[in-house]
Amino acid sequence: MKSFSRREFLQQAAAVVSSSTLAGTSFAAPGTAVAAPPAPTLGKAEACIFIWLGGGAAQLDTFDPKRKGDGQKIAGSYYDAIDTAIPGVQVCEHLARTAPLFDRCVPIRTVFHHTIDEHAAAVNLVHTGRPTSGTVVYPSIGSIVAKQRGPAGEGVPTYVVMGYPNVTRGPGFLGAKHGYVYLLETEAGPAGLKRPASISAARQARRAELLDAFKADYVRDHAAEGGIASYADAMTAGFKLAGPRFMNVFNLKNEPDSLRNAYGSEFGQRLLLARRLVQSGVRFVEVSSNLNFINGTGWDTHNEGQLKQHELIRELDQGFSTLLVDLEKQRLLDKTLIVIATEFGRPAEFDAGGGRGHQATCFSTVLAGGGIKSGQAIGVSDELGKKPVERPVSLPDLHATIHTALGIDPNESLYAGDRPIPITDQGRAVAELFA
Repeated sequence: MKSFSRREFLQQAAAVVSSSTLAGTSFAAPGTAVAAPPAPTLGKAEACIFIWLGGGAAQLDTFDPKRKGDGQKIAGSYYDAIDTAIPGVQVCEHLARTAPLFDRCVPIRTVFHHTIDEHAAAVNLVHTGRPTSGTVVYPSIGSIVAKQRGPAGEGVPTYVVMGYPNVTRGPGFLGAKHGYVYLLETEAGPAGLKRPASISAARQARRAELLDAFKADYVRDHAAEGGIASYADAMTAGFKLAGPRFMNVFNLKNEPDSLRNAYGSEFGQRLLLARRLVQSGVRFVEVSSNLNFINGTGWDTHNEGQLKQHELIRELDQGFSTLLVDLEKQRLLDKTLIVIATEFGRPAEFDAGGGRGHQATCFSTVLAGGGIKSGQAIGVSDELGKKPVERPVSLPDLHATIHTALGIDPNESLYAGDRPIPITDQGRAVAELFA
């Protein structure tokens, strides 16, 4: 009889569990084969720009408008709706530039989860596709893409976050090697990668040589400590990024004035930089839209935040629509998946201050480009956008869809030590996008 190592046994067990899950929740009679639904063919997208609407964007006021409310006692959308390039699909009036380009997009209007009033938990859930665990720190979707695909160019990172550093965007059990480079300004580049003017190239080289020797000794002396080698590799990779190839990506003045003006605000400039990063070979770029809280509250539109929500929506409209056209002109749209995501939506009712609370039972995500079958809407919500009526999409399903578009098998397992953990938590990609 063949003997199995612990790792082999766990692999076999994971395969059995996975096949049982794919076959559905009911079990066939002994000796009867149960065919799993065919998985969509893996997509061919080369990169992902993940636009993050932190705070909980109201689906009724953006991508899933309903009857109009009055901002006080009558529940409903806050703005009028307009038609889009997808027949029968409307968006908020403040998305006027995006509406005629919506045939490049797929609004998924029935995303849901069960974390309501805790922003941090919901943010983690959307980024990892799983609730937190007491024993495992799960990797973010960006880190998984970094692990599975690697950079598409030399001298550039795989994963960049334009926003404040946060563990929910991190690599979890994958280790520091698959973490992100972050930045808060479009022109300065990542903190720590610019060499001070007082340090010559020769002096920097001598410092690097000393550091390499120290690092090699430390890794050798702490070989039994998990993660040390991974941090050392990440440090080495970080120094390579300080070269001119990557740092030149941040010189937005190399772009025509007309294009930079078309992108608009600071958020728009971050989207322009995201295009340049993808063009340089970065696989996954997350762009936060509300770093400066131009409406006072960001997308968390309690109370007075609702009154100026249109400023955020117009900013999103200008930047996103310009990004679609720009990527198309650069012949990158079919290769670049764009995702507009948020941690949860908002209810149709208004609170005492005229804003909205939180709602996780039904909200919207938008996908665009990336070779998916665009020009269609996925899911139908009820008359006030409170729950899915047709085609609910769970967060694991959403993650499986993004991974599939990027050519990553969502059922493949990664390893936390010897423990196999599937890339998604039993997620199934939205097959209609890959028909």
